[in-house]
Formats: sequence, C-alpha cells, structure tokens
Amino acid sequence: MAKIATRDAYGKALAALALENKNVVAVDADLSGSTKTAELKKVAPERHFNVGIAESNLIGVSAGLACNGKIPYCSTFAIFATGRAYDQVRNTVAYGKLNVKICATHAGLTVGEDGATHQALEDIALMRAVPNMIVIQPCDGIEVEQCIRAVADYHGPVYVRLGRSAVEVVNDNPDYKFEIGKGVVLHKGDKDIVMIASGMMVQESLKAIELLKEKGINPTLINIHTIKPLDEELIVKYAKDAKYVVSLEEHNIYGGLGGAVAECLAKHCPRKQVFIGTQDTFGESGKPELLLEKYGLSASKVAERIINECK
Repeated sequence: MAKIATRDAYGKALAALALENKNVVAVDADLSGSTKTAELKKVAPERHFNVGIAESNLIGVSAGLACNGKIPYCSTFAIFATGRAYDQVRNTVAYGKLNVKICATHAGLTVGEDGATHQALEDIALMRAVPNMIVIQPCDGIEVEQCIRAVADYHGPVYVRLGRSAVEVVNDNPDYKFEIGKGVVLHKGDKDIVMIASGMMVQESLKAIELLKEKGINPTLINIHTIKPLDEELIVKYAKDAKYVVSLEEHNIYGGLGGAVAECLAKHCPRKQVFIGTQDTFGESGKPELLLEKYGLSASKVAERIINECK
C-alpha cells in the first residue's frame, strides 16, 4: 500500500481548503518547504505569510489574523510550536480562545537524523494541559485530509500533530468519517487485551497484531486521533471487559495519550495498563526505523512487550 507522510497530506489538504474558503490563511516560520504550507502558497500566494525564524511572532501574527476573521493555519516544527512559542500559545491563543490552528510537523522520534533537539516527545503533554486547546494526532493521509477540514469548522484553538516520515494508509474505507473527539475501532479482536494507539503507532500496532496472532493473541485496536477531548465512552466500552489496556504513542509516556487513558480508567474503569512510548528519555539521531526499534516502538518490540506483560 502506498505511503504518505501526514505533513505531505496536510499541505495538499490545506491548499484544497484554501481554494474553497477565502478566510483560510497559512502562517509559517521559514519552514514552508518542510511543513508543506508552500502548497497553499502555490494556489493563494497572497494568503501565505512567512514570519521568518521567529516562532513567538508566528503565534502572535496568527492570533491577530484570527481576531480579524481569518482562519490561520500556523506551522513550524512541533518542538518550536509548543516549546519556543509556549507563552504565546498559552496567554494569547488559548487564553483568548482564538480561532488559531497550530499544525506542527516533524513530531516524535521519526524526525530521525535531526536528533534529540528536534524530536518533540513532550508536545502533546504541553498542549493537552492548556485550557481551551483541542489536541489531535491523525494517523494517516486520509485522516489528515478530513481533520484539516473539521478543524476549520470548529471555532477555537487546535493543536494538530504531524509527522515527517511516510506511513501506510489505514483508513481506506470509503465510509470513513473523521469526527473530533471520536475514536475509531480499527480491529476487533479478543476482549482480553485492548490496544489504544495514536499517530504512526496505529500502523505499528496493526503490524504487531499480525505478529501476535502467530502466538495465539488477538488484541482489539482503537485509534484515538483526538487526545483532547478524549473519547472516554469508547475506551470504557472496551476496557470494561479487558484484563489489560495497552497505550501506544510516539511520545513520552508521561502526559500524553497514555496519561489521558490512565486518567479515564482511574475515573471509570480501573484496569492494568501497559504504557508503550518513550520512557521519560530524550531521543537521538538515527534512521527512524532504527530509533523505533531501539526505543521499543517498532511492531516487533510492541508484540514482545505485550507477550511479556499481558500474560
């Protein structure tokens, strides 16, 4: 099956949306070729703004545009959007509940060779803790396309987390419909183990399930693309009959999807939870596939972990 990076799908979706909605604008911090907002520039150059290497200004300009009726999609690398510009995100965009869509690319370990300084592994935790902020992590190109349209219809701040590496399409069902705050059951397996994944870990989870089937283990898999607000109803529905819940994320196990799932289970349905993600550590430079293997996020490592911990 063809692969496409979620950042590439973002660029295409944004350009198409701009042709339909004249209020849609792109704001970039000198990375439009990498973040793919350059795709909008091709079709509507007058609605593409490059603020230079000034991420705080990126958020401030986007806030100003939102105050004047525009729908700004502002983009830079995730480590800069959530770290360097955190003060502006919190005190200007979120506090004012402004209609700014922060679409950050190059998140997670799969940034690869750029290394630890550019591998955002705490961005979901930062954005999830900010009041008024919606947090979304699409897993494939189809989900991105529908997500970008959905957040245009939602009035308020949104953080969309996008990746650098190409990933397989999994939502190829023609009836697939993205809804903010609604998870998707991708594989109905046995009730004993429920895997809850987000982003590119959805693909790794699907591969892991095939390996687990060889061992007589067939977990159920839920894609949680919206981490805030979390689809607690769906999670509880499947967790209540499970012995183990496994959260899988390309992010620190603290504060991200795993933390959100744990909070949900603690409130409604306490269960043994296995946290698969980076274990409170920085990343390093390397090929994406080798990094996933080393940090325990590859399909083979996921399968191994589930076999060892979900006995």
